[in-house]
Amino acid sequence: MRKFISYSLATVMVFGTGAAGMQSVSAQSTDELEQEIQNKQNEQQEIEEERSDLQSDKEATEDKIEENLDEQDSVNSEINSIDQELVDTRDEIATKEDEISDTNSQLDNLSNEIDELTGQIDQLKDEIQELQERIEQREEMLKDRLRSIQSNGGSSKYIEVIFGATSFGDFISRSSAVNTIMDQDKNIMETHVQEKQEVENKQAELEGKKEDVEQKKGEVEDKKASLEDQKQDLESLKSQLDEQMSEKESLLGDLEEEESELESYKVSLEDEQEILQQQEAAAQEAMEEAKQEKERLEQLAREEENSSNSGGNSTNNSSGDSPEQVTSGNGKFIHPLSAGRSALTSGYKYRGGSFHHGIDYGIGIGTPVKSAASGTVSYAGTMSGYGNVVLVSHFLDGTSYTTLYAHLNSISVSVGQSVSSGQTIGASGNTGRSTGPHLHFEIHTGNWNNAKSNSANPLSYLP
Repeated sequence: MRKFISYSLATVMVFGTGAAGMQSVSAQSTDELEQEIQNKQNEQQEIEEERSDLQSDKEATEDKIEENLDEQDSVNSEINSIDQELVDTRDEIATKEDEISDTNSQLDNLSNEIDELTGQIDQLKDEIQELQERIEQREEMLKDRLRSIQSNGGSSKYIEVIFGATSFGDFISRSSAVNTIMDQDKNIMETHVQEKQEVENKQAELEGKKEDVEQKKGEVEDKKASLEDQKQDLESLKSQLDEQMSEKESLLGDLEEEESELESYKVSLEDEQEILQQQEAAAQEAMEEAKQEKERLEQLAREEENSSNSGGNSTNNSSGDSPEQVTSGNGKFIHPLSAGRSALTSGYKYRGGSFHHGIDYGIGIGTPVKSAASGTVSYAGTMSGYGNVVLVSHFLDGTSYTTLYAHLNSISVSVGQSVSSGQTIGASGNTGRSTGPHLHFEIHTGNWNNAKSNSANPLSYLP
């Protein structure tokens, strides 16, 4: 715009068109300047509104981040609690396993004892069998003795034997013999009864021991079954805790991811606030320059009018050429690279599930990047995702535009600097979220904003 104004002034001052022509040119120029001033004032108002919205959005985002962090603290507390429960449960499971191991040892010992008692009982059964055989033989012998005694007159036979003695000595001998026989029979009977009772007692004792051991074994097996059930319950509890832990860790991961996204969004809002602040400063500077130029033109018009009223004349040497235009070819803007359309690799369209709000030029690092039209640098610095970025504000045919040049390797202009169409503003690169060296170029009607709500297809404005 400044270039356009300078060219108009040169035409007026050098060639001249007379008082009426000067007034016409001055009126046109001042009207355009007044329109630019009005547009810049509107831009500043829009920027103030956007800054207010951004601040509200930023505060809301900070509140969400705070809520997210509180929830993370809560989830971490729950994770710690679950982790402690898991530690306690693992300890209880280990204790139960030790108790089950001890129980298994007891069962092994009881089984060995039962086996030993069973062996003793089997051995005793053999002894009982032998005793029973002897008892049966003895009983048979006693029965025979009794039958013989009975058939021979019972105890009278013993008397006959005694009184059949031929002498006293014989009597004594016979009496002693009878007593011996009777004592032997008595001993046989007593031994018979004693052995029979002994066998029964021993068998009853062993059977009792075996029954006690088997009962004890049953109790230990019940205890083992109870321990196994308790262990199973603990394993089930552990499984539930593991599942809860997995869910909480997944939730924590989601919260951390959300926090990262919120932090990134907050940073992008802060970046946009800074950009808006610089755009506002650039708009203010451009408005001041436009006011100064308007005042100069009005002063010049007044001087020319005074000169005309005093009879001064000037010759018309105008060539009739129109003021220099900022357009090149068929569009309002020129390509920001010398390669032009031949270097395009991606258009203004949906790409990878999201909308691509600009066009890409596939060029090597260090390629000079040019301003697509005359204007004022409204931002020069880094921006989330874009890497090194330059924004240039333009006023063309009564409309404000902003062009964006991203992923730059270097920047050669500063905020507030006026640039002409085709002027180098930096060098292409691969900074920010970029998959390879290229230039990302955007055109926006009005001021640039992070939502890209006023983006336009650059190809509609380029030759």
